[in-house]
Amino acid sequence: MKNLPPEALQQVAAYFQALAEPTRLRILNFLRQGEHNVGELAQLCGYTAANISRHLSLLSQHGLVARESRGTSVYYRISDPSVYALCDLVCDNIARQFERAAQSQQALFSRAAVVSDAA
Repeated sequence: MKNLPPEALQQVAAYFQALAEPTRLRILNFLRQGEHNVGELAQLCGYTAANISRHLSLLSQHGLVARESRGTSVYYRISDPSVYALCDLVCDNIARQFERAAQSQQALFSRAAVVSDAA
């Protein structure tokens, strides 16, 4: 982010905003397995095709997915695979935070058990 002009920072923020919605993350995760059309993604996500289309439109605007028309269907695929490296980095960090919290909670329960046994 060093030396980026304010306009570029606006684009960076918009990119992260596109990733800041769980449904869009689910769509990206399904596209990780290969291309899908709107109907397939709607069924996989459990939402309407119209809802999924809106999410795909936003992902497309930010260059994360590409679309290709085939007959009456439009198929979507990842156009920027680096998004997975970014998401994996964030997800690994979140997983470590959960693990630390679980360990802290386990230690707390262990100390509480020792105190109640001593009483």
